[in-house]
Amino acid sequence: MANNQGLRTFLGGVHPPTEKGLTKDVPILEAKLPETVVIPMSQHIGAPCTPCVKRGDHVYVGTKVGEANGFVSVPVHSSVSGKVKSIDLHQHPNGDRVQCVIIESDGLDEMDPSIKPNADYKTKSPQELIDLIKEGGLVGIGGATFPTHVKLTVPPDKHVDTVIINGAECEPYLTCDDHLMNARPDLIIKGLEIVMYISGVKKGYIGVEDNKPEAIKKLQEASAHNKDIEVAVLKTKYPQGAEKQMINAITGREVPSGGLPADAGVIVFNVGTASQIATTVVEGIPFYRTLLTCTGNCVKNPATYLVRLGDTFQSIIDQAGGFTSEPKKIISGGPMMGVAQFTTDVPVIKSTSGILCFDEKLAKIDDPTPCIKCGRCCEACPMHLQPYIIATYAFKKRFDKSEEYHAMDCIECGSCAYTCPARRPLLTSIRTAKREITAERRKAK
Repeated sequence: MANNQGLRTFLGGVHPPTEKGLTKDVPILEAKLPETVVIPMSQHIGAPCTPCVKRGDHVYVGTKVGEANGFVSVPVHSSVSGKVKSIDLHQHPNGDRVQCVIIESDGLDEMDPSIKPNADYKTKSPQELIDLIKEGGLVGIGGATFPTHVKLTVPPDKHVDTVIINGAECEPYLTCDDHLMNARPDLIIKGLEIVMYISGVKKGYIGVEDNKPEAIKKLQEASAHNKDIEVAVLKTKYPQGAEKQMINAITGREVPSGGLPADAGVIVFNVGTASQIATTVVEGIPFYRTLLTCTGNCVKNPATYLVRLGDTFQSIIDQAGGFTSEPKKIISGGPMMGVAQFTTDVPVIKSTSGILCFDEKLAKIDDPTPCIKCGRCCEACPMHLQPYIIATYAFKKRFDKSEEYHAMDCIECGSCAYTCPARRPLLTSIRTAKREITAERRKAK
């Protein structure tokens, strides 16, 4: 679907202030080597890992410290060299206390000797490459943390003919994907080519919103050698980076209700995931560090950092100069879909794309008033749902009725709550409904 300026887009969505100027022109900074890292065994959708090291063990950068359990799971690796201090429960950004491997750095930053570059990836079979990607601990960096090897293992009854790399980065404040596209477009293109080789797909797209002209230009230059790759310029709108909306905007296809992108013949990866695919397949290096944006109106020096997994939120905030005023809300991720934190003593994990710090001015939320049935939430919903009805039934604990109104199709983008003039907590209510519906389905099985 195209708008009248010829840019690809989708129906619905909202236009929150982007607020990317705080960090867009600040070069990527490499965070200092942490003295201690906390590596959670739960960093992805699916089964958590089991520690495969013990207290006192020496580890290197890239040493596996958590073994995957099951198909929908990936291992986790040390981000420093040093000694395993303990294996204990620690606070997780999702609010839970989870099992973690805690490692004291020796300051040497030595890479595991078993890590070696690979020969030309086309000398390996697609399955061998999928195995490499799984062992590298790769998951979707865009937020869902779905194991990458699972996406690449397309069921035999699905026909995938298109790969899309998501470079929209539509969440306000975040600029790590924009920085990556400008700094390493070659890695992103290489990752896309590897995915196309593995899946046997002949057409690849990179979707980028039109508010990132420099990134668009660099990706076009980096992909000029491959006529099967196209940089698709998208209208700047939230949630343009959601999988289903990006598929619709670029290909015109729709993912069926309850379905996956493969049901529409497409697989989608974030630009960060594509970059890590190239790093793991070509250089043999597992996923042990990530880009994140530390910003907000009470951070002294907002910037995007290259951070070791397991470093703490507080450490990154300190490196950004600390707070200029008292923070009232700290969010992991973006302001629309991120998770508020009650402590900064939580580790950076594979899905941490941002640390947002807001003072009272931006953190204040007006008290909700009764729904006035204006329909703005329906107009904004990119999934064409009726959020106020789903939320009303959820509030009354009529989760069966919420399900009838397709609560499970909600992508939790928050557009409904953002546009609601009554400031109703629509997204919170719908998330509650989805959780209860899922629990009931499990009971039924």
